[in-house]
Amino acid sequence: MTRMLTTSTRTTAARIAAPIGATAALLGTLTGCSTAAAEAEVPVDASYRDGTYQANGTYQSPNGNENIIVVVELENDLVADVQITINPNNPTTANYQGQFADGVGALVIGEDIDSLDVTVVAGSSLTSNGFREAINAIKADALES
Repeated sequence: MTRMLTTSTRTTAARIAAPIGATAALLGTLTGCSTAAAEAEVPVDASYRDGTYQANGTYQSPNGNENIIVVVELENDLVADVQITINPNNPTTANYQGQFADGVGALVIGEDIDSLDVTVVAGSSLTSNGFREAINAIKADALES
């Protein structure tokens, strides 16, 4: 069962610098990632190209391997929009992924992508592991050289 949940609140918030080492925490969560882009280390407070980026995020749940697809629109290094496509393997996972998809936008839209530190969203803690993996891949893809 694949269901797309979208959070599409746009923001014009001013860019806020957040040199909090969140990138190091995010990179530390990468385990078993299969894409070279996601394995690349991205500098803290880097600059990213504006655009829409997509990545798959995988994680382990008590029910086995799970994944979500994360689409992020970046404007001036800020998350302007986020969409989560859930892909649960069972009803429990569907519930948690759905809660995550419904709540993550309120936490990340308007934030600098380097400052994201999503851990628990609406009771869903494991889905954020997949989200962090996808965000790291997106940052590697969008990194300005």
